[in-house]
Amino acid sequence: MGLRISIDLDDDDLKHFRLIMREARKSAPGHRPEVIVDRAESLLEDLSKDTVPRFVRERLDKLELMIGMLTDHEWRLPQRDSTRVLNAVAYFADPEDLIPDHVPALGFLDDAIIIELVIRELRHEIDAYIDFCDFRSAGPPRKGVKNRSKTVTREEWLDKRREALQSRMRRRRGKSKRTSNRLL
Repeated sequence: MGLRISIDLDDDDLKHFRLIMREARKSAPGHRPEVIVDRAESLLEDLSKDTVPRFVRERLDKLELMIGMLTDHEWRLPQRDSTRVLNAVAYFADPEDLIPDHVPALGFLDDAIIIELVIRELRHEIDAYIDFCDFRSAGPPRKGVKNRSKTVTREEWLDKRREALQSRMRRRRGKSKRTSNRLL
């Protein structure tokens, strides 16, 4: 039989976690992006060997998406957007956790909370990337697509979709920026 636990974080609690994220963000420029991504991927690999609570696993899937946004050569995030995602991933590249991961049941609670905050902050980026992946996987064969009178290459086809989705992402982020506290 399962047990449901709800945690309500008030503004002071969220302020504390945002402070933790800012500290992780400050350390990001000291590391090459590849190092941050490698460390976050190592964390995911280590956690895949362990049994982690489902609520953590669901959030770790989003962390995988964020890493994908940084490493997917067809997605090609512009530098400014890439930096936002990299800053979010930086927390998970740091071996020092608020709650050490080896503490049974609670060790991943801080990770899950941080991921949840990051998911909310990067929701437009995550949505756009998911849409891009879906579009790409349902796309035409590699030989190209007919577009009116000329054949469009797969790369041109993806470029157009990527540009549209990234533009949508920035537009939506701009709209929501006025109404929310910025984390990254």
